[in-house]
Amino acid sequence: MSSKPNENTGDLKTAVKIAMELLSKDRSQLAREQAEEILRHYPDEVNSLFVVAVAIGDQGDSDEALDRLQALVKRAPDFALAQQELGFVYADKGQLNEAIEALQRAVAIEPKLPASWKLMGELYLADEDEKSAAEAMNQYLLTSSEEPDLIRAVNLFKAGKIPQAERLCRRFLYENPTNVTAINLLADIAIELGVLDDAENLLERCLELAPDFHMARLNYTHVLSKREKLQQALAQVDHMLEVEPRKKFTLLITRAAIFVKMGDFERALSCYEYLLSNYPPREKITLSYAHALKTVGQQKKAIAAYRQTIDLKPSFGDAYWSLANLKTFRFKDADIEAMRVEIDKSTCTLEDHFHLCFALGKALGDRQQYEESFLYYQRGNNIKKKHERYDAEKNESATRKIKMVCSSDLFSAAKGQGCKAPDPIFIVGLPRSGSTLLEQILASHSQVDGTKELIEILSIVRRLGAKKKKTDLSRYPELLADLNASQLDELGQEYIDRTRIQRGEAPFFIDKMPNNFLHVGFISLVLPNAKIIDARRHPMATCFSGYTQLFASGQRFTYGLSNIGRYYRDYVEVMDHWDEVLPGKVLRVQYEDVVSDTEAQVRRMLDYCELPFEENCLQFHQTERAVRTASSEQVRQPIYSAGLEHWRNYEPHLDKLKDSLAGVLERYPI
Repeated sequence: MSSKPNENTGDLKTAVKIAMELLSKDRSQLAREQAEEILRHYPDEVNSLFVVAVAIGDQGDSDEALDRLQALVKRAPDFALAQQELGFVYADKGQLNEAIEALQRAVAIEPKLPASWKLMGELYLADEDEKSAAEAMNQYLLTSSEEPDLIRAVNLFKAGKIPQAERLCRRFLYENPTNVTAINLLADIAIELGVLDDAENLLERCLELAPDFHMARLNYTHVLSKREKLQQALAQVDHMLEVEPRKKFTLLITRAAIFVKMGDFERALSCYEYLLSNYPPREKITLSYAHALKTVGQQKKAIAAYRQTIDLKPSFGDAYWSLANLKTFRFKDADIEAMRVEIDKSTCTLEDHFHLCFALGKALGDRQQYEESFLYYQRGNNIKKKHERYDAEKNESATRKIKMVCSSDLFSAAKGQGCKAPDPIFIVGLPRSGSTLLEQILASHSQVDGTKELIEILSIVRRLGAKKKKTDLSRYPELLADLNASQLDELGQEYIDRTRIQRGEAPFFIDKMPNNFLHVGFISLVLPNAKIIDARRHPMATCFSGYTQLFASGQRFTYGLSNIGRYYRDYVEVMDHWDEVLPGKVLRVQYEDVVSDTEAQVRRMLDYCELPFEENCLQFHQTERAVRTASSEQVRQPIYSAGLEHWRNYEPHLDKLKDSLAGVLERYPI
């Protein structure tokens, strides 16, 4: 029964209050009837208009709800709850930009709207904007908590005073051990510090106490994904899809990203195609879709998806760079002009700017306009160098420490220990040294699975270092001398277990993480039967190719000619050390030799890996598999020598690089 209002103001307020209460108790139909009765007498009563719009949305007609809410906020733009509900409906329909804008309007009117901040954090996280997600989540904590100490801890965290925030949060938790808001905040602090194992444990505890804490579960999913615990991450997404079907759009984005990390591109592509067919196209989704298509070798479709991304957002530098990063793609005149226009706009973001710089560097280099090409590469590198803040001295110190700790005596004492699994074949070196080519050759063998640049060795080493803060000193590599036989075996087995999800059925698999060259000693201790191949290329070619490559993450040393030259020098120094203390352990394969005499080098690698020769390894470019690096299109073609001397086109600008390679360059004729 609806309550009929009369002209008495008190009765109207009571009737509206009843409608709002019914709505808050999820009794949508009764709420709608009550509000519609009010509107028969007072057709402009905004609260009743709001109740009807929300009820219609709850009953499944999101289009009608959207129309009504848009009309309502036009009539009453300062109605915070209507703006919030508009954000909810936009989110349900997959219109992330519009949803975030509506939620921002809501909190601008009324900052104390926890639901708005919470959803905003979830949307930012789905959009891979972790910084904005954290800021929104902090505001959610502030608006949903009444504990003064917890509010102070959040404000300290927001201000970047991490140690103080952590101390206060821990003290509060000591007195309130089941406060899930505080546990989630401490997990956010751990994520900020890069201590993901602590974050994982905290979020597990949070969800034990509050299984319906969606933001914590979403955080937990992302931490699991970062730690490569992909099956567990997928299980969390599936759980959320079951209990919160209204959030299908954002959850499918997360699900697709997990499938990509798992190497399950068939299901990833299916997710992206569903999203693009059932929701308005969004540039970050079309970009991810294009990346997945590129990885599985569907270049024409990938180019079309990259083009669609640019149509959706003409300033999107990442889309232009992704086209350039296909290596075999060539830009048209109109593309170059469009990039020039976007890069010179005052509204061009820093991220779009450096992406466009690298894309223009590649586009102009392909046209043999090397002078201007280099200027754009230099401009992009200068931006990235300032942002990345790579410390060459610190890397040289780490190299010296590795050499000092990893002596012949260390390996002699551990002889016969470690996990005996022969499965892994590590390909190490520097990016752009031909490692993807070597992987493609070996992965064409019937007994070898190609995977990707696996993070497991780096992750285990980081954990062994036991750093709780970025400023702490790592215990690695010194602790290697303290590991007993049982620990070495367990660490090797842990690596085998953690990488299993990336493998197929072949007895051997490739780990192509180039940075593992620093950890050859650790690998030899925990996996003594693993094979290790050093992919080596002329230092000038390697370093300049790295300088012209914009990496999605990591490889901070590449942004600057002196930095990359010094890093190459450190790499050679540590590889020389492994040759000395582990003679015969590492097979060095020179890229130029593979180009000049492919079959001889293929046979040499197979002999080293104790694999029989297979003709498929010579026809590697015909092998159909996912290739997830910048060389994905190049390794799908027969070997060509055109790129060997590409750096010489830029030689007048490379004196800094030559100077930084002193002592190494002499090994190679110029």
